[in-house]
Amino acid sequence: MSDAAIVAPGKAPSMGMFERFLTLWVALCIVVGIVLGQTVPGVFHALGAATVAQVNLPVAFLVWLMIIPMLLKIDLAAIAQVTEHWRGIAATVGINWLVKPFSMALLGWLFIAHLFRPYLPADQIEGYVAGLILLAAAPCTAMVFVWSNLVDGEPHFTLSQVALNDTIMVFAFAPLVALLLGLSSITVPWDTLILSVVLYIVVPVIVAQLWRRALLAKGGQAALGRTLRTLGPLSLSALLLTLVLLFGLQGEQIMRQPVVIALLAVPILIQVYFNAGLAYWLNRKLGVEWCVAGPSALIGASNFFELAVATAIALFGFQSGAALSTVVGVLVEVPVMLSVVQIVRRSKGWYERGSSVTKTT
Repeated sequence: MSDAAIVAPGKAPSMGMFERFLTLWVALCIVVGIVLGQTVPGVFHALGAATVAQVNLPVAFLVWLMIIPMLLKIDLAAIAQVTEHWRGIAATVGINWLVKPFSMALLGWLFIAHLFRPYLPADQIEGYVAGLILLAAAPCTAMVFVWSNLVDGEPHFTLSQVALNDTIMVFAFAPLVALLLGLSSITVPWDTLILSVVLYIVVPVIVAQLWRRALLAKGGQAALGRTLRTLGPLSLSALLLTLVLLFGLQGEQIMRQPVVIALLAVPILIQVYFNAGLAYWLNRKLGVEWCVAGPSALIGASNFFELAVATAIALFGFQSGAALSTVVGVLVEVPVMLSVVQIVRRSKGWYERGSSVTKTT
């Protein structure tokens, strides 16, 4: 998720106006997209048809505007710090890669494919499940710095954990998604999936790291900070434009069945609270300090929805159930994560009273 703050150890970002009211902006984009989609449908269909090798060019451009500024904040050299908080790192990596994607696949199968099936369009069931899997298959890599700040998190831990997650994501995202989609009996277009990983992970990581090094070499942290402040609004604007485009094409379906949004939100909400609670509890059992356990729980629960939206569109199309599922994730992300922040802060006393909690430097 995008934010305009500078990511640096000991210099935690605060939540800006756009981030604080992101749910409102998303809701407005839904309305604007639906209205425009009904009034000028030809424009949206033309944009939706602008594809090369199953990759939509307008979306690819917008996703780069979203992702590269976010990745520009990440110092991959921070991976060297993982041993400083190895218990928290181990707990978070386990939740992110061994629990969250599989728990979401299970929740999608239970709620969407079975319990809610009578209330959902039959031809979109598999797409909805696929979108939920894509949403959970990669951890958030930017907004977590804001969440970490809100729970007085240890900044070195947050930075090294995010850098490690980004590195794992380059290699693990495509195989993990393919495995879970296969378990859900959804055909995996491998060529499109691999192309999506290259376009939306590998290339942006390379571009961002080269750009970051150039900025630091030229003007140090001041130059990097100026660039991030300039790109921050652009990144969020690209996200909102993507949502307008997506809902312009999804609008007719949503207007026919608005209850779909509420039903898709159910497994997303459950998996956020489940994975945050599991990560928090596991850190407590492992004797991790609260200042590390807090961001660990938040990183374990949040999703890299920019990547999920882009991959869903590339794999299944603008008007697919998969694309809609990922957009619902955007809609609920901020309010639900803020509630997790409050739970973590209010439970600090309980956490630190645990007999197994010790200093872990």
